[in-house]
Amino acid sequence: MKRTVPVVPMVALGLLLLSGCGADSIQELRGGPAGHGAHGASSAAATPVPVTTPSASGQGSDHGAHSGSEQGSDQGSGQGGHGAEDHSAHGAGAGLPTPSPAPPMGSAAGVPFNPPDVMFLQMMVPHNTQGVRLVRLVRERPVRPEVKELAEAIGVTQERESTSMSGLLTAWGQPATAKDDEHAAHGGMPGVSDEEMAALIAAPPAEFERRFLDMLIAHQDDATQMAKVEVATGLHPEVTQMAKRVDVSRAAQIAQMLALRDQ
Repeated sequence: MKRTVPVVPMVALGLLLLSGCGADSIQELRGGPAGHGAHGASSAAATPVPVTTPSASGQGSDHGAHSGSEQGSDQGSGQGGHGAEDHSAHGAGAGLPTPSPAPPMGSAAGVPFNPPDVMFLQMMVPHNTQGVRLVRLVRERPVRPEVKELAEAIGVTQERESTSMSGLLTAWGQPATAKDDEHAAHGGMPGVSDEEMAALIAAPPAEFERRFLDMLIAHQDDATQMAKVEVATGLHPEVTQMAKRVDVSRAAQIAQMLALRDQ
């Protein structure tokens, strides 16, 4: 099943840029100041997680949206993966009951956390690691400067997020990543398969940028799905704030990538 994401109108995209949402990583990349006060960044010990460049809001309310099969063999295929038209109607489910936070399973420094908090962190760390591997492919590829800059900013953001997330898991006495089948009931660990990555690496220069953007759009959309589940069912305030920033930043990136893809 192909995944679709709404294109944010350029007026809304401009408002995101003017408000500073998602701009911090590129500012840092250029040597400028960055701050997250406007995004509600936590003041806890973990490193603040910057957000990157603006975009369309993802959606979905459960981990069924994360299955590797949904990500689909179209990514990185000879057909170039998802087309721009594949990301045009990613609507939230209607009529579903509103989830509520699950009961706590432990606490650290007097702040409780629950299984969805742990699951979100354990799934995001390897997802971010894979995303960093993906964006680094553009460094030696014939892509436009704005695509390369966005990729670098995403890499900076996701490495910092992973540091913060791993630190929380360590403080909670939880493993950095879950066992391969631990989250199978939630759709499994979303991500790009080795075959899809290999197909992208082997893509002809003239097709690489389009295929890269398609694959990264789908990858970042998976992150918005995980983030929305955490916001709805998580308990730990720092983790739910992380999830909100992930949702906003990935949505912003998706919109920018859709715009770049259509140019």
